[in-house]
This record gives sequence, C-alpha cells and structure tokens, in this order.
Amino acid sequence: MSDDKKRIQELRGKIRRHNHAYYVEDNPEISDYEYDKLMQELIDLEEKHPELVTPDSPTQRVGGKPLDKFEKVDHDTPMLSLGNVFSEEEIRDFAGKIKKMGYNPKFVTEYKIDGLSVSLVYEDGYLSRAATRGDGETGEDITANVKGIYTLPLSIPYKEHLEVRGEIFMSKASFRKLNEQRLEKGEEAFKNPRNAAAGSVRQLDPEVVRKRNLDIFIYFLMDRDMVDTHYESLEKVKEWGFPVNEDIRLCGNVDEVIEFVREATTKRPDLPYEIDGVVIKVNTFDLYEKIGYTAKYPKWATAYKFPAEEVVTILKDIRFQIGRTGVVKPVAELEPITVAGTTVSRATLHNEDYCKKKDIHVGDYVVIRKAGDVIPEVIKTLPEKRPDDAQPFEMIDECPSCGTGLVRKEGEADYYCPNPDCESRKIEGLIHFVSRDAYNIDGLGERIITEFYNDGVLKRIPDIFRLGDHVSKLVEKEGFGAKSIENLLSAIEDSKDRELDKLIFGLGIRHVGSKVAKILANEFKTIDNLMDADKEELTSIDTIGEKIADSIIAYFNDDGHVAMIDELKELGLNMKQKTHIQKSGAFEGKTVVITGSLPSYTRKEAKALVEQQGGNVTSSVSKNTDFLIVGENPGSKLDKAKSLDIPIKDEEAFKTMIKEES
Repeated sequence: MSDDKKRIQELRGKIRRHNHAYYVEDNPEISDYEYDKLMQELIDLEEKHPELVTPDSPTQRVGGKPLDKFEKVDHDTPMLSLGNVFSEEEIRDFAGKIKKMGYNPKFVTEYKIDGLSVSLVYEDGYLSRAATRGDGETGEDITANVKGIYTLPLSIPYKEHLEVRGEIFMSKASFRKLNEQRLEKGEEAFKNPRNAAAGSVRQLDPEVVRKRNLDIFIYFLMDRDMVDTHYESLEKVKEWGFPVNEDIRLCGNVDEVIEFVREATTKRPDLPYEIDGVVIKVNTFDLYEKIGYTAKYPKWATAYKFPAEEVVTILKDIRFQIGRTGVVKPVAELEPITVAGTTVSRATLHNEDYCKKKDIHVGDYVVIRKAGDVIPEVIKTLPEKRPDDAQPFEMIDECPSCGTGLVRKEGEADYYCPNPDCESRKIEGLIHFVSRDAYNIDGLGERIITEFYNDGVLKRIPDIFRLGDHVSKLVEKEGFGAKSIENLLSAIEDSKDRELDKLIFGLGIRHVGSKVAKILANEFKTIDNLMDADKEELTSIDTIGEKIADSIIAYFNDDGHVAMIDELKELGLNMKQKTHIQKSGAFEGKTVVITGSLPSYTRKEAKALVEQQGGNVTSSVSKNTDFLIVGENPGSKLDKAKSLDIPIKDEEAFKTMIKEES
C-alpha cells in the first residue's frame, strides 16, 4: 500500500510537469505514447486505491461520464457585462466622468480576449464549481468541461472560499488544427476561435472538450479583502498558480491608457489568440462602490472595442420583420459575405427614416459592419456602383403577416402592427418569453418555437407549460428523442420558479425592458400589486415616465392578458419577487461583508436577508464596511476588520438584527 501511494504521488508529479510543458510552454518533453502509459498507470493505481484519489489528480481532468444536460446555477454575485467605448475621445470621456466625481485613479489595461466568461469557485483549495455567465444572474454548471483545460489549476494553496472570473478561449493554432481535423472528417469548420471555444464548452461529453485544447486567462478576483487594488489581485492569483495574461499594464493616467490601446491595435494581428479590444478598469477597489454601477455594467470599467470590420456586398432584397410588440423593421437580404469571422446574409435597416437618409435601393452595393461586433447593419450605399434597375426603398402600409394596416405614432420612428392576434407577433412574443433575459428555457429556441406554433401545440405563453400534454406528438418530430423531451420538460418545470422581474419582462409589455422590469418587481413585490397600480403610483417611481406607465396600465386593462396571468398562476409560476428590497431594515444603507460558515444559513441565504433589509453585501473588507458577519472558521477578513475597527457580529447577533425588522 505504501509503495502504491508513493508511486501515485510520483506519477502525479510527472504528469503535471509534462502537462505544463505541453500545454503552457508548448514544448513537450515526451511522446504521446509515453505520456499515455504514465496516465494509464495512474488510472489503474487509483482504481485499485480509490481512497487515495484527490480532486486535483490529473485523472480528474480526463474521461468522465457524458452529461445529460447542464444544470442551472445562481451566481453569488451577478456577472455584469461591460459598457463599450469606440474611440480615444470616448476613452477620455469615460475617465473624465470619474474625475468629475472627485476621483483621479490609476487604471489597469488588459487585452479583451475574444472568448466566453466563466465563474470559478474554489472551496478548501479545490475547484468546486465552474459556471457560464448565462444571463448574468444564472449560468450553467460546466465544471466537468472546465477540468479539461490544462492551464487551469484544480487546486490552489488558498484554502478559504474563493471566486475568480476568467475568459475561456481557443488559440489560433488550436483553432487551425481543430478545423483541419473537422474538414478531414467531412464536418463543417468553425467560423472563428470564439465560436469554436463556445461550441466546445457546451459539449455534453467532457472528453470531447479535453481534446479541443482550450485555454483560459483569469481577469478578476471576487474575494478582495487581502489586497487593495486590481493590479495587486492579479499578481496574487498568479502566485496561486492561475494563468493571467502577461500583457497587463498599470496606467497612471488616461494618456497612458490610450498609449496601451494603440499598442494593442498594432500587436493584435501577431498575438497567438484573438482579441477584440482592451478592458480598462479603475485600479483601487475602494472606489468601486463609490463610482457605482448601472443595471447592466460597472461605471468603474469599460471596454474599448476595435473598429468594426467593414465589407461590401449586394443588397438583394428587403423584407419586413414583425416584432413581439408589433414593431415592423426593414431587414436587408444580402449576398452572403464574411464579417468579423461569421457569414452574414441579413442586416438591420432600422426604420423608414434611416433607409431614406441612407438612400437605400434594392440592388445597391452596400457597406456592412457589425455594430459592436455583434449586430450586422448597413452603414452606407455606394451610389456610384448602383445598377440601372435598382429599386428605391418603399415602406409597406400593411402587415405582411396578417394584412392589418400599419400605424406610426407621432414622435416615433417605427411603424407597428396593432393587431394583437397577428401570428408573427405571437411567435415573436413566445420567442421573447423563453429568451435568456426572461425565462431562459433551454431547448426552446426560435426554430423550435416556430415549429411548435405551426404544429398547433404552442400558441400562447401558457401552452409552454402544457407541452407535457403533447409528448406523443413531440416524439414524432425529427431530433426529438425521449431524452431530449425529458430535458425540455425538466427545463420548463424549473423555470416556474423564476423571479417576478423575469415574468414582467417576459410578458413583452411595450417599453418595459429588463431594467424597468426589475425596478417594478422590487417596488410592487407581486404581480397583483403591479396589476392594481395606477398611473400616479407608477410615475412616482424613478425612471418610470408617463409613456411606460400608460403602456403598463393598457396591458393590464386587457381582459385577455389578465386571464393569461390567471392561467400562469394555476400552472404554478412564481408571481413574487423573492429577493425584493425592503424600504427599511436593520441593514438599510449599510455595507456588509460575510466571512466563515454560518450554521443556520448558506452564504446566499444570508446575503439575501441583508439585501432584503436594504443592505449591500460585498466580498472585501475596507474602511467603507459597516459590519462584518462572522461564522465558523473565519479567514483574513476578520483580522482586517479588527485592524480597521469595523463592528463584528456573530450569527446570534445577525439573527437578532434580522428579527428586529422582520
């Protein structure tokens, strides 16, 4: 036994060294055959002595049972996106706004890796969970797949609860090799490294992921009590063995930021991985809460995006698309062309005024780019190349789906179809309801929704939650086996517990986006309270103007909408905002940090209780912290709180504070 244990430790050390030489240094020291022999010997010994298997053993990166589906997980702290800037002038505006607040910080600049974000949680020094960003609040558990990224440590020397965030990507070399292999097998090549990385991470078989040679850079430390700045935090995670991009710079002022951006623009073509910009962050952690956040992104960070690639193609036709609220958008049908790594055959033309201003003709040569590298748009025509038979843009006056006359209200740029029974509007409404920022139901994409609608099994939102009544019909459809149907129905059932703001947004009320939906849910707490609200109550809320208030009232004055909500209640959907913020409480306006294990609460439950009473939970102790809640086995946060004379509350005191206001 002791000899086997010694050999296991020896094999693990050898394999880790060879992994580092191969995946990190790109300098293999032994052949694949010799490596496989070492790995197989370790697998055999661990099977013989399962009690000796550790979470960070190299064997835990390979193999693994294929997954049936990805489980949803809630992020402890939302994964916000970043605001964008597109010029040096806008970079100066970003820094100028912070300076106007009275702050003159240093900045950290980093390459914006073109990949996908991931949250990584470590417990007791071992990787315990990896999750995608998802909608920012809820992602998917991809732990088994992330273990196949050899540059990511499975264990670290820091033993407290820790969360870091990073970007998973595929190098240009790995991308070329993967596409060569796919073409040899007669499979379709990936369009770009980002798509290849995203497609790989979403494989249900971890072994497939391991063979794709993904990589990762860590870019943020969530638990920041041991350091004061972002730059120091990156140095700290490097000490623990995390891969961090070397091209990071501490900039003393905005001129140095712009210098880094110019250098990145020059270096971009020669980098071994794709980047699409530069991330700019305030360095000092204490300023983050002071500078603040919007609903979607922090005000202390932004992303400079490289100028969008522009290409020329032919506008072959214009069709009109009906949205969920009835808005009619002209869409350009293009001669397919590659833009920023993806093939584009359609692009937005926005509205009638835009088309007339740009002098759009069917048959034109047009310049296309992706707005923010995401949405293709026509930015101009080339009149000098216009053919004689080109036809000028002409706005339609009837809905192409139902034939109803279109309406354009005074002061608005869009035409819309006023017919609530328009089939295109209904389909778009269903697609919106299951979208990522609403009910986020896996397996119900645009194509499936449209098919189910045409089949007659899915006509209204409540029908989504009755799809289980149509299993016999669904199994007849191509691509719908018993397992995929089971996963779909499970995802639908799980979605019933979504917060109220997801329901409000999902209903598709005109002028009510995800931010407004959350404000309404936190203010009214239940759907019934919102339905009963009058205009005065609605407009008394910050950001809710008359247009939004009128739209909300009109929606809930519709008997059909009220009946539909009653159906959804009967089907078991949650109608409350469970994490609503109280107007007052023991923690109102207080900044709270939680450390150690609370026997009576999970960390998430304790955080929710503080937030319900108007408090803000942060991950690091600073002079701005009002309370430290201490559980069992607290770490360095307790020492820092004592050094700053911050009030410390144990679990019993925490319970008392909660009860006082409950």
